Amino acid sequence: MGQGLSCRVQDEHGLFTAVQFGDLEIVKTVLERDPSLIQQKTVYDRHSALHIAAANGQIEILSMLLENRSVNPDSLNRHKQTPLMLAAMHGKIACVEKLIEAGANILMFDSLNGRTCLHYAAYYGHSDCLQTILSSARTSHVASSWGFSRFVNIRGGKGETPLHLAARQRRPECVHILLDSGALVCASTGGHGLPGSTPLHLAARGGSMDCIRELLAWGADRLHRDASGRIPYAVALKHKNGACAALLNPSSAEPLVWPSPLKFISELNQDAKALLEQALMEVNKEREKAILKNTGYSMPSPSHSDTTAMDDNISEASDSQLCCICFDQLCAIEVQDCGHQMCAQCTLALCCHNKPNPTTLSLPAPICPFCRSNIARLTVVKVKVNTADQELDLYSSPKQRKSRKSMNLSEGSSSFRSLSAVPSFGKIVGRGSGRVSVDIEIDKP
Repeated sequence: MGQGLSCRVQDEHGLFTAVQFGDLEIVKTVLERDPSLIQQKTVYDRHSALHIAAANGQIEILSMLLENRSVNPDSLNRHKQTPLMLAAMHGKIACVEKLIEAGANILMFDSLNGRTCLHYAAYYGHSDCLQTILSSARTSHVASSWGFSRFVNIRGGKGETPLHLAARQRRPECVHILLDSGALVCASTGGHGLPGSTPLHLAARGGSMDCIRELLAWGADRLHRDASGRIPYAVALKHKNGACAALLNPSSAEPLVWPSPLKFISELNQDAKALLEQALMEVNKEREKAILKNTGYSMPSPSHSDTTAMDDNISEASDSQLCCICFDQLCAIEVQDCGHQMCAQCTLALCCHNKPNPTTLSLPAPICPFCRSNIARLTVVKVKVNTADQELDLYSSPKQRKSRKSMNLSEGSSSFRSLSAVPSFGKIVGRGSGRVSVDIEIDKP
């Protein structure tokens, strides 16, 4: 189902062709001549003008059609697909937003595979559409009637969730958004793929290292067996995805897992969250390098620009306040309310160190390593720039980082300021490649 949804057969009036190619004037002229044509559909696929406008991203025509109260935003084609499903399928974000604004139902299922618009957005990898649909679910009647968590894990006709589809189709950004929204990382399918497959099984089959990395970082079980008794490692081997199999081998090192059950982790602001997520991925990439070292596979080598950025970060770090736990990285995270600071890696290690209590299945709350008080909230450290004397987040844009030539250590708020003022500690320990500096550009998954 491509862009040619107009179906020119028996389109004597020219409405469907005009809608497909975005000729607003012809559409208005045709409808003024015969208003009943707004309800007409194509002969075979039963596409309405609204379906065609949504699939082709003709937002002006779509908006004009929706102004007519007789037009149903949830009109169905031959496969019971709505215009919202087709807009999500083709990644037409403006049409997705407009249809949702007009009251389109995000809980409609098609008759082809029993899927919703959320399944379509995940399958075709349109992360912006996926995010918009999820945002709508949080604020609409869906959250109160169905429950947001249930909607994120909504199943298709064969028991597949949007996360299963995103993992199988190699859509790491969609995988990340869904996991971050509460998708169940170990949910099993019904008849989709092989029965009993988890998203990790399907990612192993598709051969996506990025999807596997995301799933493992959210606690996916490498020993989970599908209905045939195969673990993801065996699936990766069968489909000749050797590098994926090396990471999924149960005998290889366990990855660091995002501490999502912790309350203050769920309450992180976006900057602190992105910083810690990047630190988690950097630590796990070091694990991957160690695993792949003795195999025929290797991680992608950094580009020249990345190497230059690293050198710049190291030179800046020599003038900045170092973490008093590892003496290796800049302080990037501040504990509130005590105000003590540490780097992103040490913060993450602190949060991921304790295992859930087997009797209560809950994580013990981490405590500040400096004052032993419970951690209630984490924020990004702010420092002052000498030249402008203004506060900037350490988590900042590349342009801000380039303009920052030096940082004033005397403005730091750590109780261990005197220790971090000794630059030799950082040089003696060395900058482990598995650690991330707060000045490294953060690529959101």
